[in-house]
Amino acid sequence: MIDVTFLSENKTENGAVNAEFALSMFIEAQGKKILFDTGASTLFADSADALGVDLAAVDFCMISHGHYDHTSGLPEFCRRNSHAPVYIHQDAFSTFYGTTDGEIDDYNCGITIPESELNEIRDRFILTGSEPLWLTDNMVISGTIPEAPGFKPAEQFYKLMPDGSLAKDTMSHEQFLAIREKDGIYLFSGCSHMGIVSAMEYARTLFPGEPFAGIIAGMHLFGASNEMRAQVIEKIAEADPRLVVPVHCTGLAAEVMMKMKFGNRCILGACGCHYQFGE
Repeated sequence: MIDVTFLSENKTENGAVNAEFALSMFIEAQGKKILFDTGASTLFADSADALGVDLAAVDFCMISHGHYDHTSGLPEFCRRNSHAPVYIHQDAFSTFYGTTDGEIDDYNCGITIPESELNEIRDRFILTGSEPLWLTDNMVISGTIPEAPGFKPAEQFYKLMPDGSLAKDTMSHEQFLAIREKDGIYLFSGCSHMGIVSAMEYARTLFPGEPFAGIIAGMHLFGASNEMRAQVIEKIAEADPRLVVPVHCTGLAAEVMMKMKFGNRCILGACGCHYQFGE
């Protein structure tokens, strides 16, 4: 059984909390209390207060990738929780730029925490890399996600190099959390910049022959064409998960398409919502 509470998400139907373009989830599974991402501000902590979630009791925090809308609440989390390690990829600490209509944005979409504040919490970081990190026999942080054949990003990101030039970001710093339960694998992904299909394919190699019970993920399809959205949804359908929860950067158009495709198997997650999954 897995409990998931959304502390930060693009939308909400709960008047006790607010929404922002960001993601943060409180996950309870197999005796562990997990904070998955920390949103774009301290809003996730305000939501925790409103919803009765004790951040001081979190066992570990995992950061899906080095973008501001998933990391900005880290200092607040470390103030409220004095012991939990923070699993973050070693390549997450660069300056990154997204694109809009093919043009490179003029703002850093990477970690925007002031260096002085970041230095105060660096001793909490456990750096992941290219290999998966098994926390238990049933719980793994993927590390770098290999690119699936035929993958095309919905948006290209760029990384600031030491000489001041920009190079395409390979998104080596993106990672997912996968948890094996009795009914199958639950895959949690922050933005799926490498594609949710890439994440699913890699999860299959980590848990060979096991079904997907749930895919709870931002899928970065808000800027994709309807053709790309349809292709991704068909790939998800082929995996036949019992549950699909598209959030954050998936975008409303893709979320509606998924709801039409999967019906009651598709849950449209929102800030302030709590769900219990599994058997």
